[in-house]
Formats: sequence, structure tokens, C-alpha cells
Amino acid sequence: MEIITRLDELNINSKTAIAMGKFDGIHLGHKKLLGKILEQKQDGLKACVFTFEPSPEEFFVGHTVRQLFTRNEKRRAFEKLGVDILVEFPLTEATAATDPEDFVRDILCDDLKAVYIAAGSDVSFGDKGRGDQHLLRNLSKELGFELNLIEKVMLDGTEVSSTRVRNEVADGNMAEVKRLLGTEYSISGIVEHGRHIGHTIGVPTVNILPPNNKLLPPFGVYSSIVVIDDKEYAGMTNIGRKPTISEKEAVGVETYIYDFDEDVYGKGLTVRLKEFLRPEMKFDSIEDLKHQIESDLKRAAN
Repeated sequence: MEIITRLDELNINSKTAIAMGKFDGIHLGHKKLLGKILEQKQDGLKACVFTFEPSPEEFFVGHTVRQLFTRNEKRRAFEKLGVDILVEFPLTEATAATDPEDFVRDILCDDLKAVYIAAGSDVSFGDKGRGDQHLLRNLSKELGFELNLIEKVMLDGTEVSSTRVRNEVADGNMAEVKRLLGTEYSISGIVEHGRHIGHTIGVPTVNILPPNNKLLPPFGVYSSIVVIDDKEYAGMTNIGRKPTISEKEAVGVETYIYDFDEDVYGKGLTVRLKEFLRPEMKFDSIEDLKHQIESDLKRAAN
């Protein structure tokens, strides 16, 4: 997958089918949109995702917004889906002030060779968000691109949105999050050395430190699926600060992998969260912690 992050990289030689959006959650609504451009590959078009970096929320609000998918997680997800080109359009004071019509003519059509554009019916772009579906529809006739406006995906009578997904993640409702995303909520990172407390009590774990901008569910213990080298394993994951060990621990994601004893330090790992089992707790002793972990392992395995 080709990744474009700079304005001077925008010149594409192949005709493209472009999906426009924020793609901050890659939920069922986003996947419906992405499906439309992936269908165009059979007609010889390159499937291109056009999104913004930083996100419009972060840029206009002016502070970090916790992400459902971090930048690297989005890249991996798009590539896995079969996207050919990812444009992470640099959002600055200057680019945010681009005239909407110039945006479509110069960037989407001239630079990115769009002959097919898919977008949500509430799409907005360009200076003060003045670009909308009506402008796209009018320009499609003049510039000759096919326009497909996608209506919102509804689930249980309510729109599937990133805000809805965020609320469910914040409440620890991982089964509902899976319904909205079409897959389990995941956290990715590089396996790092921890304190090795797990080894001393017979429950070795692998540890990753989530990025500061990653939205985490409530601290606690989860049944999980662990992906290493494209292979899946059953796991049990603790998210939090491990208060029994120290009050000063950084927030970590610590996972026991069933029937697994390989050395994976330095490797990339993804944890997909299945079910919230219990909140994080502070125990009076390491022995008490061990007994609770043994109980958790039995429950997570079922």
C-alpha cells in the first residue's frame, strides 16, 4: 500500500476510486464506504482512501483526542482490507482554508486522478467545511467522476458512529463494540520487557505499552485473542497500572497467552479484547494476586 503524507507526493498516475472520510473508527459505516471503492478495483481503478492527519477534531479543538485506531493501526487495517493508496492529507491552517471547489478540482481530480468518489451523505471539506454533497454532485457532472453518497449504517435503530463506539469502549461493553466494528476492539504494540513478576508466580505474560493517544477501555481483566505473526492465540489480558506491584506503574497491556512459550520480545503484537471479566484490583500480597489470576484464567478460558 502506498502512503502519501505530503502535498508534493499527491501526483498519482493511475485512475482512482476515492473514499473520503475521517475514518477515526473504521466501524461498519466506514467499512460500507470502503467496500464501494474496493469494488472498483475489478474495473482497474486503484482503491484510494483520503483522510486527514491530524484528525479534524484534534486540529480544530487543539488538543489530543484519544483514538479508536491509532495512525499505525489504521494503516495496517487499510492495507489488510486491500486499499492501494492511503492519503493522510496534512491538515494545516493553509490546507484547511482550501476553497472547496479547488479541493475537488485540483486535489481529488487533477492530483489523485479520481474517476469515482464515495463519501458519506454528511461529507464536509474545504474552507469552513463549506464543501458538501451538493458541491460534489454538481462537480461530478462537469468533471466526469462518478459519485456514490453512502447513507449511515443503522443498528438497533441508531446510527453507527465513532462516538457510539467510543461510548461503548469507555463502558467496557466489548461485545457491543465488536458488533459496531465488525471485529473485536484491538490494541497493538511492540512486546517489551516488564518486571517479570508473572514468571515468578508461574504466569508468564507479554507486555505492550499503548500509545498515549489510544482510547483504552476500563482498567481490568479481559478475555482476549492475541495475534503474533498472523497467528491467533487465546489469551487473558490485564489493562492498567498493576497496583499490587507498584503505585507508579505506567499504563500497560499485559497478556497471558494460553499454551504458548515462545520468546516474542521486540515483536509486534495485537490484542483483541473479547469480554470484560473484572475491574483492576489491588491485592494485599503477591500470593493473593496469584490466586486471583488462576481464577481469572479458568474463567477466561471458558
